[in-house]
Amino acid sequence: MANVVMYTSAACPFCINAERLLVSKGVKDINKIRIDLQPDKRDEMMQKTGRRTVPQIYINACHIGGFDDLRALDQAGGLDPLLAE
Repeated sequence: MANVVMYTSAACPFCINAERLLVSKGVKDINKIRIDLQPDKRDEMMQKTGRRTVPQIYINACHIGGFDDLRALDQAGGLDPLLAE
């Protein structure tokens, strides 16, 4: 199974939806980096992604983007092959 990393925060509905989608695809382990608990990780996220919003999702070190990007990737048929790598 793929290595999934997600920058997230506790009260983010998009983060919850992203996690639900990933779990529905069989992902059992998501490395969650909580930017609300570790403010220095927000700076790290912004430097890596150029974005300020969560979630920011990586699959196998490939930046996917946020929930809308993840959902679009799934609808285009690209998520399953990426998770299978």
